[in-house]
Amino acid sequence: MSVSLQSPPSSAVSSFQGTRLRFSNGSPASNLLFNFQRSFPVIRASSLDTGSTTELDLVSSFSEIVPDTVIFDDFERFPPTAATVSSSLLLGICSLPDTIFRNAVDMALADSECNKHENSELRLSCFSNKALVNVGGDLAKLVPGRVSTEVDARLAYDTHGIIRKVHDLLKLYNEVNVPPERLLFKIPSTWQGIEASRLLESEGIQTHLTFVYSFAQAAAAAQAGASVIQIFVGRLRDWSRNHSGDPEIEAALKRGEDPGLALVTKSYNYIHKYGHKSKLMAAAVRNKQDLFSLLGVDYIIAPLKVLQSLKESIATPEEKYSFVRRLSPQSAAIYKFSEEELVKWDQLSFASAVGPAAVELLASGLDGYANQANRVEELFEKIWPPPNV
Repeated sequence: MSVSLQSPPSSAVSSFQGTRLRFSNGSPASNLLFNFQRSFPVIRASSLDTGSTTELDLVSSFSEIVPDTVIFDDFERFPPTAATVSSSLLLGICSLPDTIFRNAVDMALADSECNKHENSELRLSCFSNKALVNVGGDLAKLVPGRVSTEVDARLAYDTHGIIRKVHDLLKLYNEVNVPPERLLFKIPSTWQGIEASRLLESEGIQTHLTFVYSFAQAAAAAQAGASVIQIFVGRLRDWSRNHSGDPEIEAALKRGEDPGLALVTKSYNYIHKYGHKSKLMAAAVRNKQDLFSLLGVDYIIAPLKVLQSLKESIATPEEKYSFVRRLSPQSAAIYKFSEEELVKWDQLSFASAVGPAAVELLASGLDGYANQANRVEELFEKIWPPPNV
C-alpha cells in the first residue's frame, strides 16, 4: 500500500527517469510494466484528464486521496506521492530478478557487516534490515513524499525491541543519505507499539501506527503523538457482519452507523477537538460511498477501481454542491465525548477498553506480517550469498 504523506519534495528522481520496470504485486504471475515520469503530482483528476470537473477533483479538495497499491502498478494514471516498504514488498522483488529493486536486495545480501555475524538469526535479521533500507532508499528517489518502513511485527509486544529496530533502520537510512524527515516507521498499535511510538516521537522520529480497530487504540495513539494513525474501515465492517459482542461496534450499529466509518469520525473529532498533532488515515475503503462519507479526513486510501470511477465521473454544477465535507475542526469542536473516553490512557485502561473486534483483527494482522517476515528470512537463507556480487 502506498502511503501518500506530505513532505518536502525529493529532487532525486533523475537516475530513474525513463526507466521501464518489471515488477510484481506479490504474485509471480502478475508482472507489470510502467514508466517513471519526471514529476510526481498529487492525485488530481484535472492534472490527468480534461479541464472538466470530476468527482476525483471534488473529493481531492477535501482529503488527500491515496492509491491503494503495494507497488506502482498504475503509475501513469494515479502517480503515488509516497510509498511503503515491507516484507511483502521484498517477497515481490525477489520473485522478479529483472526489477531494478533486485539489486538493492542483492547488495544487502552481500553486505560485509551482516556477513560477519556467525549466528544465523542475527545475520538474517541484518540482511532484512539492509534490504528494507536499500529498497526504501531507492523508493525515496522515486516519490516526493515520505517512505513508511514496516517495523518487524514479531516485536509488536516489545517496546524496547521496536525502538532498537527503528534506531537500527534509521542509522542505515542515514548511511544511504535519506534524511529522517523523509521517513515514517510503521508500528502495530499494541499497547507496547503505542508506547514505542510515544518515545520515538519524543526523539523527533516520525511514526505510523497501523492496525487500529478501536477508539481506545486511536485515542492512545493520539496521546502518544503518533504522526499518522491508520484505521481499517472495511475490515471492521466485515467483522461486524460475522460476529457480535463488541460494545463499540454494537453501539454504532444501534445508532444506524457503519462501525468503521463511525470509528474514523470519532477518532478524527477526538484528534481535532483536543489539539493532537496526529494525522488520520482511513484505509480498507471499499466503494465511493465510503469515500464520500469520509470527506475531510486527512488521508483516504482508495482502491484503483474506485479512483478510476471517480476520475471518469464528470460532476454537473448541481452535483458539485452535494459534495460536503463530513469531517472538519468545526464539527469536531461540538462533538461530545463521555468521561470514560477522555481518560489518560494507560496499559490497564487500554486493555479493558479494547474490544473483541480489535483483539481479533490485530492478532490476524500481526500473524500475517510475522509470516511474511519469516518467509523473507527463509528466502534469504536459501539464496545467500547472491550470485555475481
